[in-house]
Amino acid sequence: MGNTCVGPNLGNNGFLQSVSATIWRTRGPEDLLPPPPPNNNNGEPPSSTKPPETTPPAPLPLHTPPEPVKISVEKETKPPLPPALPPPQVQVQLAEVVKEMETSRPEEISKPSEKPVELLTPQNPESVKPNFKRLVSAGLKTDSVLQRTTENLKDIYSLGRKLGQGQFGITFYCLAKGSGKEFACKSIAKRKLTTDEDVEDVRREIQIMHHLSGHPNVISITGAYEDAVAVHVVMELCAGGELFDRIIQRGHYSERKAAELARIIVGVVEACHSLGVMHRDLKPENFLFVNQEEDSPLKTIDFGLSVFFRPGYSTHIFLAVLQMSKEIHDGETFTDVVGSPYYVAPEVLRKHYGPECDVWSAGVIIYILLSGVPPFWDENEQGIFEQVLKGDLDFVSDPWPSISESAKDLVRKMLVRDPKKRLTAHEVLCHPWVQVDGVAPDKPLDSAVLSRLNHFSAMNKLKKLAIRLRWDGVRKRV
Repeated sequence: MGNTCVGPNLGNNGFLQSVSATIWRTRGPEDLLPPPPPNNNNGEPPSSTKPPETTPPAPLPLHTPPEPVKISVEKETKPPLPPALPPPQVQVQLAEVVKEMETSRPEEISKPSEKPVELLTPQNPESVKPNFKRLVSAGLKTDSVLQRTTENLKDIYSLGRKLGQGQFGITFYCLAKGSGKEFACKSIAKRKLTTDEDVEDVRREIQIMHHLSGHPNVISITGAYEDAVAVHVVMELCAGGELFDRIIQRGHYSERKAAELARIIVGVVEACHSLGVMHRDLKPENFLFVNQEEDSPLKTIDFGLSVFFRPGYSTHIFLAVLQMSKEIHDGETFTDVVGSPYYVAPEVLRKHYGPECDVWSAGVIIYILLSGVPPFWDENEQGIFEQVLKGDLDFVSDPWPSISESAKDLVRKMLVRDPKKRLTAHEVLCHPWVQVDGVAPDKPLDSAVLSRLNHFSAMNKLKKLAIRLRWDGVRKRV
């Protein structure tokens, strides 16, 4: 029983009490030794009895308890500390044993049980087993995530170094065995697909990538494969680096170049919306260059949070239609909080939004391209959310006084908190600052922009990772 002491009075008429009563009961007269035979007056035994054997007489039983021994204590001593409690697992098992003892008859307890109880001791922590069963993930339970039989990935491609890692999967360098062409392979572990929703998200991501294939600024998918442990998505290799890293490496940057990048980013948003796709996680890290060439194409990646929506309805029209059609309400209401803290739209935090949230995220990226810092900033994610909901845009601090009024006008209209008053992606592309040969000046931006951009891009990679990891927990409380 370890350090747990159990007294004889375990329960009313319980087992231990019964055993104690059996062992320590008061002895009756019949249990005492017989008294010695009486002697005659001469001290001789009576003639009718044999002489006693030469054995020492047995000691007489005690009818009175012995005197208690008193121990003198010179110095006052502190009471001993209570014994340390056993681990919770041991306490649970002890409680089960005691319950069994109290409810069983004495003759049943004396019999050894068929399945002896193995107590878990603190000296052997490896033997401590959890009190719950391991749940099998939905990705491992399903017959097929892709719902079809595929070829073996390793028969067609060879996987190399790791290129990146996300919440569910790892992206590897991938080389086709037959042609020698280079690709990227995103391997999604099935064990991490814990719910049916996770499985559906993977299916939808692959479907959306096929749906958007052919756009010059959307990463192209080559194929999807599945084995016993993972789903593998082979896609175009983008080895030119992230958007902000390329800008910093060049060392020179102009407002016209920022307008060109804005045109590409918003062009992808318009293409997605016209095909009924909402990205929901637009950020600089999701825009990669194909190669290191100066004129390398810029590609949009990571459609893991993207969803289909019914195109043709802006949010204010959509809300009006909701009152007339329960069917549209069931299929078109978006309430789950997704995205990244710096770029999430206020209506997403309010849990009622539409495709306009992508325009907000694109507006945040343009603001950073022009100033080097995000428009809504705080020391932690909760503070960032409060700034997104209530903070003011800063067009006073450097370098905004030197930025063109047309650029500031566009950013203001993209970062309007009311989605009904926010520009659509098509309206952004029609703005004079974004158009080819538009009004965006070709003069270099302040050198402080590149310095701030470098600081923001390299800023505390661990802190940015921590914000992203804790975001899943925070979004459930927003």
